[in-house]
Amino acid sequence: MAQTVAEVLTAAEDSVTVINDINTNGNKSVHVGGTTDADGNAVASDMSQADINVVVQRNVDHLETILLYEPVDSDDDTPNVVGSSSSKKTTCSGGVTTGKAYIAAN
Repeated sequence: MAQTVAEVLTAAEDSVTVINDINTNGNKSVHVGGTTDADGNAVASDMSQADINVVVQRNVDHLETILLYEPVDSDDDTPNVVGSSSSKKTTCSGGVTTGKAYIAAN
């Protein structure tokens, strides 16, 4: 059975979470290997900024792909994300914007 628009966008929000966390925490984000020490302090990963940007770009690419989903004809069961007005679509679009801005700034 094909996924619904809601299911696709809900799954895509994981990429938004990654982008937003990296945008907020940089190399201390758990999504790029950041950790917490025994005192609860965030500890930076040893990933280079170029590698962190690759992680962000991969998630931006994923979101951009999802946002282009639409059926090609009446027999196609691809979810119509393009035609959706879901707030989750807006969230995913915001993730793309945030990710691109992060990469441009870093």
